[in-house]
Amino acid sequence: MKVQKAVRRETEKVALGVAIMTALMLGILFALHLVFPGKFGFSLGTVVSALLGAAVSVLNFFLMGLTVQHVAGLEDPKEAKRFMQKSYVNRNTMQIVWMIVAVAVPFVHPIAGILPLFFPGLFVRLQGFFPKKEETEAKQGGEI
Repeated sequence: MKVQKAVRRETEKVALGVAIMTALMLGILFALHLVFPGKFGFSLGTVVSALLGAAVSVLNFFLMGLTVQHVAGLEDPKEAKRFMQKSYVNRNTMQIVWMIVAVAVPFVHPIAGILPLFFPGLFVRLQGFFPKKEETEAKQGGEI
């Protein structure tokens, strides 16, 4: 299956948003470590955990995009629903396995590993607050 341009473009936008939010999260965790060194640990494990969590979250978004792309090409609604449900279960299982690893493995920082899983949804919601470039240009063109 060839990845459609829209899936690639949206995944790149979400990946950039997740990267920015992950960097911001790491900055906050580092600041908390400096202020409360006994309560908030910060190490290479924290950074690796954040990067792995971000990778899992972007992979989940990409796989969701591929699923929608595939389902859009199906003619049988029952088959489309089954495929969508199977993808949903598999993607959630992937995230749950990562959460278990983030909590169970001592090297992994649980907060830094799990929090990025919420970043794609937050990023998509935040995009709604900012008008798209095309919308801004259309409004400016209409006002002249």
